[in-house]
Amino acid sequence: MKLSEGWVPVALSSSIEAGTSAGAIVQGSEIVVWRDSSGKVHVWEDRCPHRGMRMSFGFVRGDHIACLYHGWQYDTAGQCRYIPAHPTLDVPQTIKVPTYLAQEKYGIVWATTDEASVMPNTDALEATPVRSVFVDRSVDDVRDAFVHAGMTALTAETGRLALGDDILLIGLQEMRDTKTAAHIVILGTPAIYAGAKQKHYAQWAERFRYGLEQPRTAEVA
Repeated sequence: MKLSEGWVPVALSSSIEAGTSAGAIVQGSEIVVWRDSSGKVHVWEDRCPHRGMRMSFGFVRGDHIACLYHGWQYDTAGQCRYIPAHPTLDVPQTIKVPTYLAQEKYGIVWATTDEASVMPNTDALEATPVRSVFVDRSVDDVRDAFVHAGMTALTAETGRLALGDDILLIGLQEMRDTKTAAHIVILGTPAIYAGAKQKHYAQWAERFRYGLEQPRTAEVA
């Protein structure tokens, strides 16, 4: 799914700590996912307008993120506010990083450019992170394998998978034609699922990835 077509899962919330950033790819387009010191998450194009350096290589200070190359600082709206080489400059409003709508739900960071798009809906109030797995297969192949395992769709790229008494939420992120990220959480409170259940499903996800990358259909253990 394109960012212009609906909410795309781009990271597990637990993988983006306050004051950190990480690069990601959606259909070949590079994005940066970062969290300011207050805990709010942001998703932008991963490119500084000055020289094209990846913003994900930069550093977060409070509610700003700064480019690693020349230290240009951007506020949470993507607007450049400070250029170290010209500290007294009133920075032009045209110097801005393209931004996306970002939201956290079910322990996953989602992004889109479509203000009217609807977030996938489940009855869960809490979620427990498992892991993100990166599979060297197309998003269609990965989706089909999860459907074969019993996943029911919530959206084109998101579904619920019941394994015994547990329910996993799986969000698929098409990175490139032959590269897909699957962000996996358990629908339920960490008070119950953190620990042994997390470890079990993290190992399950790795086996699933390995099986899917082999010349045969992945099997659920």
